[in-house]
Amino acid sequence: MSAVAAGEKPHSVGAPPAPTFGQATKLWAKIGLLSFGGPAGQIALMHKELVEERRWIGEQRFLHALNYCMLLPGPEAQQLTIYIGWLLHRTAGGLVAGILFVLPGALVMLGLSIFYVLYNDAPVIEALFFGIKAAVLAVVVEAVIRIGRRALKNRVMVAIAVVAFLAIYVARLPFPLIILCAGLTGWIGNRLAPARFSGAAHGKDNLPDVRGAVDLMFERGELAHTRPTKWHAPRTIAIWLPIWLGPVVLILALTGPASVWTQLGGFFSLMAVVTFGGAYAALSYVAQAAVTSFGWLTPGEMVDGLGLAETTPGPLILVLQFVGFVAAYRHAGTISPVVAGSLGALLTLWVTFVPCFFWIFLGAPYIEALRGNKALSAALTAITAAVVGVVMNLALWFALHVVFGAVQRVGLGMEVPVLSSLDWRAALLAAAAMVAMLKLKIGMLPTLAGSALAGLALLALPA
Repeated sequence: MSAVAAGEKPHSVGAPPAPTFGQATKLWAKIGLLSFGGPAGQIALMHKELVEERRWIGEQRFLHALNYCMLLPGPEAQQLTIYIGWLLHRTAGGLVAGILFVLPGALVMLGLSIFYVLYNDAPVIEALFFGIKAAVLAVVVEAVIRIGRRALKNRVMVAIAVVAFLAIYVARLPFPLIILCAGLTGWIGNRLAPARFSGAAHGKDNLPDVRGAVDLMFERGELAHTRPTKWHAPRTIAIWLPIWLGPVVLILALTGPASVWTQLGGFFSLMAVVTFGGAYAALSYVAQAAVTSFGWLTPGEMVDGLGLAETTPGPLILVLQFVGFVAAYRHAGTISPVVAGSLGALLTLWVTFVPCFFWIFLGAPYIEALRGNKALSAALTAITAAVVGVVMNLALWFALHVVFGAVQRVGLGMEVPVLSSLDWRAALLAAAAMVAMLKLKIGMLPTLAGSALAGLALLALPA
């Protein structure tokens, strides 16, 4: 019998026993295979699997971990997976969780990258991607709704989300500045109106926190690895900085500073430090450098790479793998272009995702130690609300580029659609996918598959 009976509130049932390493590994593999829809969809999927269905981690601890990951550069969904894997099964659990989150998408992206450079004008592939992108829009919209319901518990949180949305969409303010302002708002709000910034629910949805297996493990004193020690930070830095940057230094010594390999390793290592806000925030940096500064690929190819990343499982930052592949493919030297491209993709993956493990293993014990700090909790609660607004902006950005063939910038840089460029086929597919997922409760993979097949038929019709 299911741990939560049909129609019963999951909050009323005691937390389940802690999962074994094997059980956790199976779930991380499942999440890695099903993690479509960008960070919003991936976080929603993890919440459903870890909090709602299995109750391995409580609601508030899940959000606390998510808030920390939102503050870090790089893909927050993968970092959240590493964090929870580390909570459950120490460093090994974090490694397995993080690797399995990226591996399926990385393998798919490698195959698509090879296919792209060899057969990039295949009409069947174009039609399949056309349908999938429309369905992914529905996945993102569902994720925004799901996360918003849990984070926007009162009018103050709704106001913060709206202001964050307007700040990034209308005023084009940088993501780190928005996060900083939200954190300051929460810190000040904790002094002026602590009840509004406590992270607790209000109104008709006010329910007790879901108690997960991790919460009971904390109560029993079984998670000693979550308590920071004097040597934790020095030891972590001494281990993970060489793992991250050692290959880059070796490549520099062997190939020189002008080689494409050194350029890839150095540039994407820098991106791993400065790209707050996820894949979309990284694109402005990467596109300018990859297209203009390095000349690795054209603007159109950069957009195609994003389209490939949006239709594969795993973090959208896998678009960087595509850039690394194409750059090395075109500067292969004496080796096979496909082999060179594959090595370039591997190098890009390494310097993009190894830092994620470093940030989590370094900072997570200190974040857990500060979990009871009310001022920090209020700041992170406000940040979560702001992130809802930012994710709403990402959903809107995705909708504009899926449903319309062209957009234009007005005001301070706000993107608005060119109405005459409306693609009725994409709009129809997206609407059908939303009805399937939001109204009929059809699963994500069947919706994606159905949309892909529908794309084959619709693309044969005139726009």
